[in-house]
Amino acid sequence: MSQRLIVGPFNRVEGDLEVQLDIADGRVTQARVNATMYRGFEQMLAGRAPLDALVIVPRICGICSVSQSVAAARAIADASGVTVPPNGVHTINLMLACENLADHLSHFYLFFMPDFTRPVYAQQPWFAEANRRFAALAGEHARAAVAARQRWFEIMGTLGGKWPHTLSIQPGGSARAVEAAERIRLLAKVREFRAFLETTTFGAPLEEIAALDSEAALQRWHAADPLRGDLRLFLTLAADLGLETLGRGPGRTLSFGAYRQPDGSHALADGVWSESLGRVQPVDTGAIREDATHAWLAGEAALHPSEGLTAPMLDKPGGYTWNKAPRLGGEVVETGAIARQLASGQPLIRDAVARCGANVYTRVLARLVELARVLPMTEQWLTALAPREPFFHADRLPADADGVGLTEAARGALGHWVSVRHGRIERYQIVAPTSWNFSPRDAAGTPGALEAALEGAPVQPGEDTPVAVQHIVRSFDPCMVCTVH
Repeated sequence: MSQRLIVGPFNRVEGDLEVQLDIADGRVTQARVNATMYRGFEQMLAGRAPLDALVIVPRICGICSVSQSVAAARAIADASGVTVPPNGVHTINLMLACENLADHLSHFYLFFMPDFTRPVYAQQPWFAEANRRFAALAGEHARAAVAARQRWFEIMGTLGGKWPHTLSIQPGGSARAVEAAERIRLLAKVREFRAFLETTTFGAPLEEIAALDSEAALQRWHAADPLRGDLRLFLTLAADLGLETLGRGPGRTLSFGAYRQPDGSHALADGVWSESLGRVQPVDTGAIREDATHAWLAGEAALHPSEGLTAPMLDKPGGYTWNKAPRLGGEVVETGAIARQLASGQPLIRDAVARCGANVYTRVLARLVELARVLPMTEQWLTALAPREPFFHADRLPADADGVGLTEAARGALGHWVSVRHGRIERYQIVAPTSWNFSPRDAAGTPGALEAALEGAPVQPGEDTPVAVQHIVRSFDPCMVCTVH
C-alpha cells in the first residue's frame, strides 16, 4: 500500500524545510523538497550602489555570513580588477576557516549526532555512550563543543570586529591589520581549539587523522581503541546501522576551490569529481544554469546566473519550492566538504567514495577529516602574516562592469554574480550550496541531489518523521535561508 507523508518543519536545520515523501512497501519511492520561505535579497540589491552588497549580502545568513562576504567581495574585486595583497589573502582565509570549522563542529555535535540518542536506538550497545556524549542540550561532549566553539570565535572578534556580519572583508583585502602581538594571541586560540579536537573529537593528533590514506587504515585505527574520541564512536554506530547504504549522492561533486592562496591556487583544489570516471575534471562555470521549472519563480528557460532572474510567481503551475534547480552541464551535482576532499585528492575519502559513493557515512567522515586538515593550515597562515606589509589594496569600480565571486562555504560551492550599469547594481544573483543539494526537479523531471538520495530510504511502521530520512537530510547539512536568498 502506498502513502504520502509530509515531513517538516525539521528541527536542528537552519531555515524552513519541508519534504514530501511517497512511500510504498516501507520505502521512499519519490521525494520533493520544499524550501518554504522566500526572502528576496537578490531583488533588494538591484539599483543600489555596488558596495552596498558588502553590508546587505552577509545578512542572508547568520551562520555563514563570512562566506557570503567573501563571495560578494570577490565579485566586486573581479569587476574592478583589484588584487588582494598576501596579508589580506591569509586574513580572509583565517576568517573563512574560523566560520567553516565552527560550522563543521556544530553540525557534528548539535545537528547530526543527537539523532542517535533517540529512543528508537535504545537497544543498541552504544546507545548509553552516545546519549552521554551527544544528547541534545545535555550531552557532555556536545556542551564542551559549544564552549570550544565560543572560544574559537574570539578569532573572528580580533580579525573582523564581530561575527556574524563582519564588515572588514573588502574587495581589496582585509580592512583590519593584524599586529605582531595579536598574531601570538591568535595562535594561542588556534592551539586551544586544536587541543579540544585532539582530546575530544579525535582522541589523536590532527596530523594522524589527516594522514589516514584508506578505509583499511581507518579501520585499523578505529579497532585500536573503539571508544576513544568521537570519530571512533561515529564509526562504530555507522557500521552498526549501515549508514553507508543511506542517501547515495548523484555521483558527481562540485568544488570551486577553498582557501585561495596568494599565487591564485587553492589550499583545497577546485574540480568536479566523477565517481564513474574516478577522477577530477575542471570546473566550467559557464556551464552553470538555473532551472526554475518547479520553483515559484518566473521564467521558463534555464539561465546562467549572469543572466538570472528572481521574480516571485506564487501560483506558478508545477511549482513546489522557492529554490531554483542549478545544474552543471545539465547534470545534478553534490557539493560540500566531501566535494572539497575529493577534488583535493584526500586518499581516505577517495577510497571510501570509490567503495560506496557519497552517502551519510562518507559526508560526515569528510567533514571530520576536513577539520583535521584545515586547522593546521590556519597555523601556517598566521605565521605567514607580515605585520608591516599591507592587508588591503584600494579598488576603483568602473561605472559599467561585471564580476563573479566564487568561494567554498562550509556546505559547499557558493557563487555570486554581479552586473553594474551606470554605477548601480543592475543584476545580482547567488547560487548557494544548499541550492545545489536541495534543488527541485528540472525541466526534464530529474530530481535534485537530496530528492534522489531520499529514494529507497526505509520508513518504519508508525513513523511520521522517519529517522532514516532525518539522517539523510542532516548529512547534507542544509542552510535553507541561503537557498532562498
